[in-house]
Amino acid sequence: MFWKISTGLLVVIAIGLFAFTRTIDVTPGIIIHSLFGGGGGTPSQQTVQSRLKTPEGFSVGLYASNVVNARVIMFTRSGDLLVAQPRQSKVSILVRDADGDGKTDGQRVLLDYLYRPTSMDFFEDYLYVSESNAVGRIAFDHESGETIGEYERIITGLGDEGNHWTKTIRFGPDGLLYLSSGSTCNVCNETDDQRAAITRYNADGSGEERFATGLRNAVGFDWAPFDNQIYATDNGRDLLGDDFPPCELNKVEQGKFYGWPNVNGFGDLDPDFGDESRLDEATSPVHGFRPHNAPLGIRFIDLAAFPDEYQDSALTALHGSWNRSSYDGYKVVSLHHNSDGSFEEKDFLTGFEKDGNIIGRPADVTGGPDDCAYISDDYGMAIYRVCFGIEQDDIAAISASVIQKTGLEGFDTATLLELQSDGQQLFRTRGCLGCHVVSPEDARFGLRLLKSINSRYTLDSLSAFFKTPTPPMPPVRLNEEDQLALSAYLLSIE
Repeated sequence: MFWKISTGLLVVIAIGLFAFTRTIDVTPGIIIHSLFGGGGGTPSQQTVQSRLKTPEGFSVGLYASNVVNARVIMFTRSGDLLVAQPRQSKVSILVRDADGDGKTDGQRVLLDYLYRPTSMDFFEDYLYVSESNAVGRIAFDHESGETIGEYERIITGLGDEGNHWTKTIRFGPDGLLYLSSGSTCNVCNETDDQRAAITRYNADGSGEERFATGLRNAVGFDWAPFDNQIYATDNGRDLLGDDFPPCELNKVEQGKFYGWPNVNGFGDLDPDFGDESRLDEATSPVHGFRPHNAPLGIRFIDLAAFPDEYQDSALTALHGSWNRSSYDGYKVVSLHHNSDGSFEEKDFLTGFEKDGNIIGRPADVTGGPDDCAYISDDYGMAIYRVCFGIEQDDIAAISASVIQKTGLEGFDTATLLELQSDGQQLFRTRGCLGCHVVSPEDARFGLRLLKSINSRYTLDSLSAFFKTPTPPMPPVRLNEEDQLALSAYLLSIE
């Protein structure tokens, strides 16, 4: 842990969260995730297939499960995938998919005991890692996937107090290291000009130079192939209502000021910190995302297998809202560049939020050596793989005999998969996990492992059991639709 929270403070936080969530339609779980990390568990392959939607011709699969607090991702030259896990104090490596089944061949820790590592990049023979208060580097062998020698911090003393403590690093075409650092607050006048800014350095950490300012929380940035300029996502401020201000995509140029905290969005003075003297110098975004969508990672696409309309476009992870009256965001979008410099936003991977039920929060995107896009999810603790022209339908087959003997034969496969997906979410959100688990690895601390439910129950007998369960299990109070979904899920457990 990087901080200790007293019991009294936890009580205050809990009371505050309860009061806050009574006023808006947001669950405490999402707020706690926003503040402290954690996750909701990796969706099953069935859930991925039934819930997540892609444009026609694309498919989505689950590349890796149980990758806790998966944030920034980056491929090595040999096809291994690195994952920054700031709240786990480590960078992990997902071993390349050598057997071609569309899934990682294993997961192991590459670097441990770091201080909130948030992103990585390669330059020459080094792997660079941004921690919340420093940047370090270590020699790296791409073929073996192993580090060489000792880890050395080359930039230290970076401010990480308050909000938005993550740091994102990328090497530019000029061979210089660019670092984005978010603000300490929702809105305020910073005393440290390294916050809410992008700074650049020489590769050895020397030559610090403030590159651009007024960027509240530019978590993701990349260089566009059509003009070689930096385009950065930026999260708009909170507490001005559901629909203001927009989150931003900024074309970031040296020496420019991008508005925060004085100017929001497209030239609107801030009601608290508005300063007309800065209005003319504030550069407006080139694209506005919907307010509170929280755009994070962004990558311009260079994947030969993707259709022509995606060439020169960018994929952007929208982490999703936590402080508006209804959920918004929770998806990956594509940004298509127009000749006038504007961008058209289109849905690319959706379904993480459905009717208030959330199974994931996209955090970062990158292109893989197999011409597929990869998306990290720090809430669902997963890495997804989206490909064009490739089927990823390796859902575990639904046994016909199980369907027949349990009374599920009246449902087609698509309907059954959707029921099982909804049932899995009910299992996770209605208190079942307080006593039961479905994975042998989690069968500890007195929790009961559920297995072979379909060998002991049918739809009818399970419905009867829900009404009068064996003590100490309480009656399951669900409407008929939810009861059917939960039953379909439980009967799928072998």
